Amino acid sequence: MNLSSPDTNPECLFCRIVAGDLPADVVRRDERVVAFRDIDPKAPVHVLVVPVAHYPDVAALAAADKDLLADVVRVGAEVAADECDGQFRLLFNTGRAAGQSVFHVHGHVLGGRSMQWPPG
Repeated sequence: MNLSSPDTNPECLFCRIVAGDLPADVVRRDERVVAFRDIDPKAPVHVLVVPVAHYPDVAALAAADKDLLADVVRVGAEVAADECDGQFRLLFNTGRAAGQSVFHVHGHVLGGRSMQWPPG
């Protein structure tokens, strides 16, 4: 199933997962957002929530499409409701220094254990 569109980047890891070109453990999908398990989880529940359209980070997404950002957050909450009783942390890393390693905006839904503060 190839879902590529003008809003995708064929060299982007997450665009390739969204398009079905790379395998992932998808837990939720709609026409605008895909959620799949992180391959290196940092909590018992660690799901990445990405828009189908390619945006490099959350600031770019917020500037371009506030409704899509709201959809990403909504799907994150739905995943958390299903997997960790609605108790979760939703984290967006923006830039290398902040820990972003894939430059396709993605929210980390973290849950299933007590979270510490500050996060690090």
